[in-house]
Amino acid sequence: MALWEIKNVALRGVTGTVPDHAVKTADYDIFTQEEADVFDNTVGIKNRYIAPDDVCTSDLCFDAAERLLAALGWERESIDVLVFASVTGDYKTPPTAGILQHRLGLPTTTFVLDVPMGCCGSIYAINVAGNLLSAGTVKRALLLVGDTALRMGSLKDKSRVPLFGDSGTAMALEYDPTADDIIIDFNTLGSGYQALMTPHGGFRHPIAPESFIEEDFGNGIVRAPKDTLINGMDVFAFAISRPPVSIKKLMEQYELNTDNVDYFLIHQANKLIVDRIVKKLKLPLEKVPYDLQEFGNLGGASVPMLMTYNLGEELQSRPLTLVCSAFGLGLTWATMVLRTRPMIVEPVFHFL
Repeated sequence: MALWEIKNVALRGVTGTVPDHAVKTADYDIFTQEEADVFDNTVGIKNRYIAPDDVCTSDLCFDAAERLLAALGWERESIDVLVFASVTGDYKTPPTAGILQHRLGLPTTTFVLDVPMGCCGSIYAINVAGNLLSAGTVKRALLLVGDTALRMGSLKDKSRVPLFGDSGTAMALEYDPTADDIIIDFNTLGSGYQALMTPHGGFRHPIAPESFIEEDFGNGIVRAPKDTLINGMDVFAFAISRPPVSIKKLMEQYELNTDNVDYFLIHQANKLIVDRIVKKLKLPLEKVPYDLQEFGNLGGASVPMLMTYNLGEELQSRPLTLVCSAFGLGLTWATMVLRTRPMIVEPVFHFL
């Protein structure tokens, strides 16, 4: 196991922002009402918030960051690290983290980094920033995680369109010698990269006229090579097999069980996957919060949004032991044990 034990780092706050525009499954013209009802009941995603074309992930994260910094009372000059975890940055270059450093008025000494790791983004961001903070040389980090993923794919692709919602989240980490260790297990199966990918648009296959030629793959899947694809069967098989093993091994190694863990935060890919993981690990349903019915698949923002939307009051009032699981692009998967102390949680904001 590729274990990381991050010492001396505490999570001080979390919040999330979504666009104001709510979309029901039946609102998509590629679905009949009957098809939408079946999707809602099986996949579990009934609502999602979609950003207009002129709103980027960085705008949603900027709002979340502004609100969290105000609630914490942190001065801008005290931020040493800014990590932006997203696959929907403002531009191919430069990194969006630098743009956000400027927009937020952070000092030029701030270490900035883009982390384009998809659904594992929040745990990657915690690992990177946490390790930077753990020595005490730098004291505070702001982690901005989100995506506007719908626009990456074809609006004629039934296998992808209804799954994703847009959001931006913010988390604040701080050096604290009294904090419990943050424990993370990371894994990568690079041979499976084609299960979740955008075939054209990078330097392996630059955009060309053929990038826009749509192909009908049947079952309501129509897309072009410029569009992000999901190989549903491969992703499902990966998600219900690899992450549960990681969760089980980490819990056994650190003597955790369903009695001494308060909540299991599982990436909200879809209800079928989360339900299967819950069943395989025999997790008590009351300890597995769901928010996909409200937000859809939020990619890397799944874990911080679960904290904000489902656990806000408890995170503010009492210590919690959380086991967090994320999986996706790469293919990558990660499990994190996070022991929190009372912190700032700003409610989810609807961005106009």
